[in-house]
Amino acid sequence: MERSLRAGRSATFAYFALNGFLMGMWIVHIPSVEHRAGTSHAVLGWLLLLLGAGAFAGMRLAGPLTDRAGARTVVPMGAALCSAALVLPGLANSTWTLGAALLALGFGNGCLDVAMNAHAVQVERGYGRPVMSAFHATFSIGGVLAALVGARTLSWGLSPAATLGVVALLGLVVAVAAAPALLRAEPPRTTDDPAAAARTGHGAPRRIWLLAALALMLMLCEGVANDWSVLHLEDVLDAPAATAALAYGAFATAMTVGRLLADRVAARTGPVAIVRYGASLAALGLTTAALSPWIPLALFGWTLFGAGLSGCVPQLFSAAGHADPDAAGANVSRVAGLGYLGMLAGPAVIGPLTHLVPLNLTFFLPVAFCVVAACTAGVLRPRHTAPAAREAEAV
Repeated sequence: MERSLRAGRSATFAYFALNGFLMGMWIVHIPSVEHRAGTSHAVLGWLLLLLGAGAFAGMRLAGPLTDRAGARTVVPMGAALCSAALVLPGLANSTWTLGAALLALGFGNGCLDVAMNAHAVQVERGYGRPVMSAFHATFSIGGVLAALVGARTLSWGLSPAATLGVVALLGLVVAVAAAPALLRAEPPRTTDDPAAAARTGHGAPRRIWLLAALALMLMLCEGVANDWSVLHLEDVLDAPAATAALAYGAFATAMTVGRLLADRVAARTGPVAIVRYGASLAALGLTTAALSPWIPLALFGWTLFGAGLSGCVPQLFSAAGHADPDAAGANVSRVAGLGYLGMLAGPAVIGPLTHLVPLNLTFFLPVAFCVVAACTAGVLRPRHTAPAAREAEAV
């Protein structure tokens, strides 16, 4: 059993890295794909909503399917679908074909995202200690590898169709090769949350929707960093383009390192402390970046922001999966789905606000979300936790 658990954990790392690599390769090739399809930046912005819509649909489908068929079945299917769909944007030669390609890619990504997170919860349950954050760190590492590989292939002048086609084939190989190591579905068991019997809204416990709301707020914060950190240094602090790029680099590096360390911290302090103090640190970091008149201090603020957020979202996914083992996939899909919408909403929310106030002042909206997350982190506390453990976890 111990050997199969280790193998299952290794396979989960492989699928998280694959997902990060696939989506990273798409991101690197966005300008080339846009040029081939003949779309403008404005049209591309609308088409990217189809990517999000496809992902949301895939998440909503994959969650219940994972509960019925098992992650061992759904994870390879999602990985194969996401890999095969990756080549489609590279082949698109019009707005319509690119829209259809992004819808398919988003759907495959959504299926893989939920299924692999549900399997990660199963692995974590087998280990009896936090391991979720490391999986999310591997996703980030896959994205970094994609940036390096994509930069090299673009420098060679390879077409998006050729590069994405090769990557799609490699993804299919990984999807099939890692599948036998995945854990078999667990037998049905009772939930660790007595309140789960009191279902609300589409059969989900109220606690799951609270976790999903936190995921929406915290992933919106992450989306703000992805889309606005570089522009913040350029437009507000007049940093050169090369220096401004360091803002996102600092944030992403801190996120990755933080997730590599978060499991050990969570094992000692509990998920409540991770979210409470992590969200507080994130609020402090973004406030520092927003108010700083100096580039080095702003970079330090973005670093703190990434470090604080790093361990929060994995704890939410983990809590959703553990709340009811028999509905882990469906619960993870709810939390991941709203979280993904939050990440997409980041640029949509901040953009209009810049017409009313300077860009750096709009950051106080995500700061407020971080404060709300810190104040409501107690929702992550398992309902069966003993009083003594609750006191320790609330420190």
